[in-house]
Order: sequence, then C-alpha cells, then structure tokens
Amino acid sequence: MTPPEKQRFHYAIAVPASFVSDIPHLREKTFRIGLIGRAAAIFRVDEIIVYPDMHGVNQKSDIKLIHTVLSYMETPQYLRRRLFKIVPELQYAGTLPPLRTPHHQTANKTENLKLGKLREGAIISSTKEGSLIDIGVEKPALIQGARLKENTRVTVKITDLGRPPKVLPVGPDEIKTYWGYRVRASNVPIGQHLNTEKFELVVATSRKGQTITSVLDDLTSRWRTSRKTLVAFGAPTQGLYEIIAQEHTQLDTAADFVVNTIPNQATETVRTEEAVYATLSILNMLQ
Repeated sequence: MTPPEKQRFHYAIAVPASFVSDIPHLREKTFRIGLIGRAAAIFRVDEIIVYPDMHGVNQKSDIKLIHTVLSYMETPQYLRRRLFKIVPELQYAGTLPPLRTPHHQTANKTENLKLGKLREGAIISSTKEGSLIDIGVEKPALIQGARLKENTRVTVKITDLGRPPKVLPVGPDEIKTYWGYRVRASNVPIGQHLNTEKFELVVATSRKGQTITSVLDDLTSRWRTSRKTLVAFGAPTQGLYEIIAQEHTQLDTAADFVVNTIPNQATETVRTEEAVYATLSILNMLQ
C-alpha cells in the first residue's frame, strides 16, 4: 500500500466536550472518543480541537478525558509507556482501535530499519555525543550533537544503520505522508475560535443548514483553494446554532458555510461521532 499523502492544507475539526457527557461509564466514553480518533486518521485530519459548549457548566474533566484519550491513541504504541503516566482517564485505553497510520510502524528490529525512512521517537537521555532516542527497536538511536529534553517526542529520519543507528530530526515540511493528528484542549467556546483564528474556510454542520448538495459547487471551489480549514460539529443535545447563540454570535456570520450533510435523517438526533463520519466522508470527495 502506498503511504497516503498528507493534506495540502491545514485540516482541523472542532468537537464539543459534551459529546461524552451523556455516557455514565468510562469504558463507553473511551469507545466513543476512539471513534473520533479513527475518523480523524481515516480522513487525514491534522488537528482536533475540543471546545467547551455548555454555558455555565465546568467541562474541564470531559475536555481532559477527550484530550488524553485522543492523544494516547495517536501516539505510536512503542512510545505510549514512555510518554504517558498511569492515569484514570486511560483505564480502558485497551479498548481503543488501532490507527494503523504511517507513523504507527510495527517493525521493531534494528535490522528492519531502512535508510531515509521516518520514525517517531522519544528522547531517553543526552550524552556528550548527542541524544539517545527510542524509535521502537531493541536499542536507542543517536541524534549526534543535539542535547534534547528527555521524553520530548521527535520525528526523525534514519541516516545510518550502524550500531547504534543514527537519525536526524525532521520538520513538518519534510514529511510528505499523513503523519497523524494533534489534539488541542480549548478553554474558550467555539465562537471565539471562529472569530479570532485565521481559518480561511469554516464549515459548520447543522440539521438546520443548507443541504450540502445545494452549495456543493461553491464549497468545492473554496475547499480546493483554502490553506487552513475548520469543520465544526455540534452536540446531540444542542446544535451549533444553539451553542454559538450562548455567545451572542450568529452562526451564519461566523461560518462560511452551514451545511446539513445528513438530510432526511430518520433519527431524532445524530451523535457527534456519527456526524463526523458522515461529513468527513463527503468532504473527502472534494479533494
């Protein structure tokens, strides 16, 4: 399988903290969060923003849970024990589905490393020669000349297959394939993101929005030229119109498009994770 190219633009989605608030048990919460992580990876999302959506309600615990589970899920398996402590939020992390994205590599032997290939790693320690980094094989690799902070996560390129293997850090611009998502826990409501961040295209989803087929031509044109795009989702109990109204903001002015991607729904409500899959699958056709 040819590794999928990353998106040519920055692709973010925003989900409300309350999408797990109606679930009493942590196991089911974890499962539902895992569906969001899988959707983000399937459709090559770069960033997941988790925002508070219930005015006057302290949602810090739900935001922390969603952020922790999604971040853990995105981290390659061989780095999880090093980068994550034992915390209550990860009690049921074993139920999460694997992402199987290009940066979740399964080769765990030095002999299987290949020159020029990328790996995710975490700094173990620094020596006079440089920094030792765990890249998921028997022994750590070496970043020569660099003294990096312990447990810092770094993307590296294999430059020497000696013992130890030698690697060099690479920046985002050097990574041409999809390399996972990042999670941002926000302490401000969604309206502030739409008003203050420099997204060139904001697509809001709502059952009260225009049927996506009616705006498809205009949306496709904007989608193909935007360099920073946000797709925002509401909660089953209140949609984006109601959520943003709490901030005395109008959704129709805050977003470039308000679309209904599930017209003629037969259920009374559509869950956030269901809307994410339905919407991202349609938008994926606009590339």
